[in-house]
Amino acid sequence: MVHGEAWTLKEFFVYPNEYIYWTIQIVMYPFMTGLVAGAFVLSSLYHVFGVKQLKEIARFSLVFSFALLPVAMMPLMLHLQQPQRGFEVMMTPHFTSAIAAFGIVFSTYGMIVASELWFVYRRHFVTTAAGLGGKASRSKIEQAWFLLYSVLTLGARDLGEESLARDEKAVRVLAAVGIPVACFLHGYAGFIFGSVKANALWMTPLMPVIFICSAVVSGIALCILTYIATMEIRKLVLSWQRKHGRALETKEELKSAEIQVVRMTSRYLIMFLVLAITLELLDLIFRGYTAVKSWDILRSVIYGRDFVNIFILQYGLGNLVPFILFLIPGLSIRRAAAGCALVLLGVFMMRWNVVIGGQAFSSSFAGFMHYQLPIWPDSFETFKEGLFGALMVGITPFVLFWLVTWVLPVFGRNDSR
Repeated sequence: MVHGEAWTLKEFFVYPNEYIYWTIQIVMYPFMTGLVAGAFVLSSLYHVFGVKQLKEIARFSLVFSFALLPVAMMPLMLHLQQPQRGFEVMMTPHFTSAIAAFGIVFSTYGMIVASELWFVYRRHFVTTAAGLGGKASRSKIEQAWFLLYSVLTLGARDLGEESLARDEKAVRVLAAVGIPVACFLHGYAGFIFGSVKANALWMTPLMPVIFICSAVVSGIALCILTYIATMEIRKLVLSWQRKHGRALETKEELKSAEIQVVRMTSRYLIMFLVLAITLELLDLIFRGYTAVKSWDILRSVIYGRDFVNIFILQYGLGNLVPFILFLIPGLSIRRAAAGCALVLLGVFMMRWNVVIGGQAFSSSFAGFMHYQLPIWPDSFETFKEGLFGALMVGITPFVLFWLVTWVLPVFGRNDSR
């Protein structure tokens, strides 16, 4: 069976060798890389521009960006027919193609995020290692933690004012350098689509810019949503601790901190959301105004077959509704969570409409193809290219984030960063 034949439905005149080759995993690929870039940009708003109100969520989003980073490669690895060759992009990076340059960009960004995390958490590493090392007797678990944190200090145990000042300076420099690298990490995904001359829907110079803006929107929305979920879990833990007389904070203090952070971060989400919507509508208007040769088939896809996906799900539920929710005075936690969830839906549908919608019409301009998402897998191929494969990619970063927070706590630290 030809790759793509299992989930492609053809209509009218379609060439025999045409199928929906890029499936849900290629939708997840720009979506996940966008979350990585957006989360890092949110953390940089505090470290670079000194927005004090974002201090707590900045550390949270930086750790979350680190947890999202390995998942950026998962959709590509699952989509490859020979995934063992995927590591060649990392081992032999070059600039002969956009996807080949991924190795350089991804490695550079990974090193920047890891280095920034080390400088942010170096004090925590040193103090934890010193505290465990000072114990007269340690259990096997404590010994393992002591060895781990001792290694993470990299031998830099100086906690003097001058040393900590150098750490903060390094964090600012790395965050400043990381912003363009993070944007380029996701912008080149848009470049891959925008440089395909054979596809009328993809070929536009605005594609990389649109991808970058929507990436920042999705990253901020996911960080807010995950932050809200994490704070709600902390409240439940606090209630349990109060029953046992071990609570150090009050539930009201957590609620107050949560709403302040969410309202402040939502302002930046609205700003980037307006920019993303403006660019997408500008691109749509430009296509309609120029009305090139391929506009007839594009119009039938945009205003006909994909009308619900584009104007109802993407622009309506994904852009307009959350925009109204955030603008109504007195933003609440529930309204913010609902708005962020809808924003993520809108960005995901934008990726879907670009990737799947760009393959919906035949190169003959006289036929259409429909992607039938495999729900229940009957083979490994339909598993990784179907619903369960996409869910696996979407759940993985939260599992990694939970594991990372055991080593890099995002709450309860009293240092200056």
